[in-house]
Amino acid sequence: MSSDQVSVSSNHNGVEKTNEEVDEDIVTPWNVSTTSVKGVDYDKLIVKFGCKKLDQALVDRIENLTGKPVHPMLRRGLFFAHRDLEYILDRFEKKQPFFLYTGRGPSSGALHLGHLIPFMFTKYLQEIFDVPLIVQMTDDEKFLWKDLTSEQSKKMAHENIKDIIAVGFDPEKTFIFCNTEYMCPAFYQTVLKVWKVVTNNQARSIFGFSGEDSIGKAAFPAIQAAPCFSSSFPQIFNGRRDIPCLIPCAIDQDPYFRMSRDAAPRLNFPKPTLIFSSFLPALQGAQTKMAASDQNTCIYIDDSPKNIKNKINKYAFSGGQATVEEHRKLGGNCDVDISYQFLKYFMDDDDKLEEIRKKYSSGEMLTGELKKEAIEVIQKVVADLQERRKLVTDETVNTFTSVHKLQYNY
Repeated sequence: MSSDQVSVSSNHNGVEKTNEEVDEDIVTPWNVSTTSVKGVDYDKLIVKFGCKKLDQALVDRIENLTGKPVHPMLRRGLFFAHRDLEYILDRFEKKQPFFLYTGRGPSSGALHLGHLIPFMFTKYLQEIFDVPLIVQMTDDEKFLWKDLTSEQSKKMAHENIKDIIAVGFDPEKTFIFCNTEYMCPAFYQTVLKVWKVVTNNQARSIFGFSGEDSIGKAAFPAIQAAPCFSSSFPQIFNGRRDIPCLIPCAIDQDPYFRMSRDAAPRLNFPKPTLIFSSFLPALQGAQTKMAASDQNTCIYIDDSPKNIKNKINKYAFSGGQATVEEHRKLGGNCDVDISYQFLKYFMDDDDKLEEIRKKYSSGEMLTGELKKEAIEVIQKVVADLQERRKLVTDETVNTFTSVHKLQYNY
């Protein structure tokens, strides 16, 4: 069994099993939870999923090749694992083409901070590599898995597209599409080819589908796989089928792309390369990630400054001690403190972040002071995005959703 075929099966109800045991960490495309207050054990997850740790040598190589500082999330190990990233860097060094692919399953009217992370990082990748980006909106997936009508899922997708555009992608190099609106012949041909080489047994092993699941659920993974392959976008890639992609995503999406990587050589397509992020924890603690289904776990990008302040003050799990006296004596635990975790993702200044870590860990800084720092940083991130979101018109959306504007003569 290859590393891309590692059996970390999980069913749609969030029950995950390895070949030998049930783990305390549940990481599936539909559910992420752990019993540890420190969150998912990513070192174990790397071994379980069969991917590779993103080491300092690769981080340094990205900086050396591009001549630009690496993203804070990369410096801090928040993008922590990969599949064949060396291959894409080799292509960049040789000036050979590749593209970026990421996506969003619309489950709320606005993105929350957890959704924002892969898009912020993808923007950085687009800037340093200067390559095309494909963004897939899986409104069909949410219709199949959630209690939503197709009209509701499509409406959410279009609102989410505006949020994504507000991140700041290059309109000349970005194509965003909804699955229910872009099922052209070339895309469908790619889906068909994936369907033909992936067996029911493989799909059940990877995703845990059962006889009670709809056939739509069993069919969907091939649709998420299709944008991995340049054959799905002949208008963009001039009909070429051999241009590989780099996918920035949270590691819970890995099962889809393990399947894609296993199918690729049988279709004469290059395997997709991946770079994985850790999960932004829920306000209540790192045992779960932010979930759009529970608004109290999340900070949405349409939250007001007051709402952000209230949510962090009321819900953000503290790593501090029970009393001020104990805290001054023993210090706080940054590994479990949610306000500090938010700063790790969204504060740009490494020196200030380290100063906060030292002060909180020593007891010099109290929980209320740490929360104040987090509130200010998150309020600014959200306010900046909201300002850009106001400028996104229907005409702007049409620019990003027009596939014919992107034509690369590779």
